[in-house]
Amino acid sequence: MTPTSPHPAHDHGAHAVHEPEHTPDRRAGHDTEHDTDGQAELLDLDAEVLAEHIASITAWLPVTTAPRRIVDLGCGTGTGTLALLTRFPGAEVTAVDTSADHLRRLRHKVEAAGLADRVRTVQADLDGVWPELGTPDLVWASASMHHMADPDRTLRQVHGTLAPGGLFAVVELAGFPRFLPEDAPAERPGLEERCHAALDRLHAEHMPHRGADWGPKLTAAGFTVEGERVITVDLGPTRAEAVGRYALSSLTRLRGNVADELAAEDVTALDQLLDTGGPHSILRRDDVTVRTERMVWAARRT
Repeated sequence: MTPTSPHPAHDHGAHAVHEPEHTPDRRAGHDTEHDTDGQAELLDLDAEVLAEHIASITAWLPVTTAPRRIVDLGCGTGTGTLALLTRFPGAEVTAVDTSADHLRRLRHKVEAAGLADRVRTVQADLDGVWPELGTPDLVWASASMHHMADPDRTLRQVHGTLAPGGLFAVVELAGFPRFLPEDAPAERPGLEERCHAALDRLHAEHMPHRGADWGPKLTAAGFTVEGERVITVDLGPTRAEAVGRYALSSLTRLRGNVADELAAEDVTALDQLLDTGGPHSILRRDDVTVRTERMVWAARRT
C-alpha cells in the first residue's frame, strides 16, 4: 500500500472518498435500511482492505494533545471509530449514524475488541435536529459530508460543538474505486469506465456536494485549515481473497445503480463478472487491483 503526499497544506488540488464511493447512503443523514446488509458488508470490506491507509490518516492528524473526547459523524459500521480508538488509547468516541443496524454492528465490533466502555452510539439524522454530542476535542467525518442536504449548516454545527482549539477531520473519496485494467473485460473493453461515467452523472444530479473542495467551506464556517492530504491507494494486482470480495461487492452495488444507464451488452458483461460460478467471474481474475484516492482536510476551531 502506498500512502502519498503526506504534506501539510495544499499538496494537491483538493476535491472530494469509496464511501467507500458507494452510491447508497451510509450518511449520518438519511437511511436506506432495506439495503443495509450489502452496504454493511461493503463497509466492512473497505475497512479490511484499506486498513493501512485509514491508520495513516489518523496518524497524520495534526493534534496538539491527544484528544479525550471524539465524535465520529456518519460512523457506518465502525471503521473510523475503531481506528481512532486504536490511535488514541485514552479517548472515548461518540459514534453517530442514521442506521440502527450499522450502530448494532459497530457495538458488536467494539465489544469483541474489549472497547465497549469507550464508545457511545447515537442514532441521529444530522440534517435534522442536532443531537447532544458534548464538547469533543476531535470530530471525524469520513465520506459523510457530501451527503448532507446543507453541508454549510453542518460545518457550522461542528464548529459550535467542538471545544476551542479542537480539530475537525474531513475525509472524502475521489470516486468509486477502480478494479479492472482499462482493456477489460475482453468482450467489452472499457466497461468499468463506462460504469463510472454513468455513476458520475447520477451523483452530479443527486449529490451536488460530491467532489467539493472542503477547504474554503471550512474557512467560511470559521475554521482554520491546518493541513490537506491526498492518500493514493494502489493495491495489486493481487488475488487476495478480501480484495476479490471487495471488488465483487463494490461492482454488485455499482450495477444496482447504473444498469439502467448502460447498453445491454455492458450489463451482460458486468453480470458475467459478478457470476461467482461462471468462467468470467471477477473472483477468477488474477489482474484485480484497488485504485482510488482519499482526500483529508484537518481544520481547527481557533
